[in-house]
Amino acid sequence: MDIFSCNSTMVAWKLETAAISLAFTLIFLVGTVGNCLVLAVLFRNGKMNTKTTNLFIFNLGIADLFFIVFCVPFQATIYTMDEWVFGLVFCKVVHFIIFLTMHASIFTLAAVSLDRYLAICYPLHSREMRTPKNALASICLVWLLALLFSGPYLSYYSQVDLGGTRVCVPVWEPTARIAMDMCTLVFGYLLPFAVLSVTYARTVRHLWTSVDPRTPDVSGSRRAKRRVTKMIIVVAALFCLCWLPHHLLILCMWFGPFPLNHATYVLRVLSHLMAYMNSCLNPVVYALVSKHFRKGFGKLFCCAPKKRAVNRLHTPKAVHTASSAGTSN
Repeated sequence: MDIFSCNSTMVAWKLETAAISLAFTLIFLVGTVGNCLVLAVLFRNGKMNTKTTNLFIFNLGIADLFFIVFCVPFQATIYTMDEWVFGLVFCKVVHFIIFLTMHASIFTLAAVSLDRYLAICYPLHSREMRTPKNALASICLVWLLALLFSGPYLSYYSQVDLGGTRVCVPVWEPTARIAMDMCTLVFGYLLPFAVLSVTYARTVRHLWTSVDPRTPDVSGSRRAKRRVTKMIIVVAALFCLCWLPHHLLILCMWFGPFPLNHATYVLRVLSHLMAYMNSCLNPVVYALVSKHFRKGFGKLFCCAPKKRAVNRLHTPKAVHTASSAGTSN
């Protein structure tokens, strides 16, 4: 009976590890390909220097891609291997990048929500403010703030030896850890969420209740603004929903009953998977909501076949022209 129980436990552990590995692999592949396509579409669009929203979306894509490439593969090993094998430096850097890109993403979403609010509620008065130069300055400020709030995580985690096994775990004292986690919750989630809620509530109310008589094509302009705003709202809502379980578990760990058992282990894995999944959802949202991104994705996939078709059409013609010229001579 003991042997049977042991074998069942081993089988369950192997299936669990395989499922986690598959989930992380899918997140990595979809996130890498999707965000690379988004960046390529924005580059090919040629409006990076004139559209402030495109600059913010590009910055969000960079943050997501950095997170996917530099964090997801290393984090997957925590749940699938017996010990941390990448050394002290990567232990610190990987967790630093996780919180750096998390802060950069939520701060970018807050910045773009303010940008959409000004563009829609104050279209004329905000023209001098909503310039590519100011958007780039805002993006620089976003990354500086992200560095400020995530910098302490370089010392928060460290590689330690537990009974001969190397693990990458938090090493700060509990009081300092609570203070840091609460700071991340407030400045990296709650305050940006409040900004997003207020700005988009006012923006949506303005879009659906008022009409600017000075706009030449009112209906077309409003439809375009609604589409862009809807897309950004969906992206912001997904970020907040995907990161919510992570923050709730942190609160439960410090202030509620949170025993270290298999059930809470599964909850931690699922919360991390949801947070990591957010970085591969944005390209899907762009493809479903924005017709411009759909066209851009289509052009990327159809570009090479079209070029080959054009070459096939022009090559016989060139050969025929050359042969005709030879005959006439």
